[in-house]
Amino acid sequence: MSLLNIVDRSITADRLIERLEKAFAMWGGPPLVLRMDNGPEFISEALRAFCSGSVGVSYIPPGTPWNNGFIESFNNRLRDECLNRNYWPTLLEARVVIQDFKDDHNHRHRHSALGYKTPAEYAAGCTHRHQPVACEIDCK
Repeated sequence: MSLLNIVDRSITADRLIERLEKAFAMWGGPPLVLRMDNGPEFISEALRAFCSGSVGVSYIPPGTPWNNGFIESFNNRLRDECLNRNYWPTLLEARVVIQDFKDDHNHRHRHSALGYKTPAEYAAGCTHRHQPVACEIDCK
């Protein structure tokens, strides 16, 4: 399920933290682990300090997108079905179209990998917390 929707010309660590705080509050607390790539907003000291003591941080090694297959699959769908098909003269238009795509993905698009449920339906039925498997976690 796509929770964050930050559409901007650049994303600072502070902006990412602000949005993560909102997502954590909306979903009843932080996850056990945030798994992410090595983008500058993700490797910042500000994000490490924010996660310290409450959220594990797992970075996928550079050049290994298969280590984060779910997000890579979503990113491909976003690129193919939305980003490559549109041109936006303003940032506001981009935000609206991408938000619509996210809403469609979460609430109307049924996924075979989820038993033909939408991500929102699947998430609503989850009663367990996922444990990280075969990844290094920085819990400093």
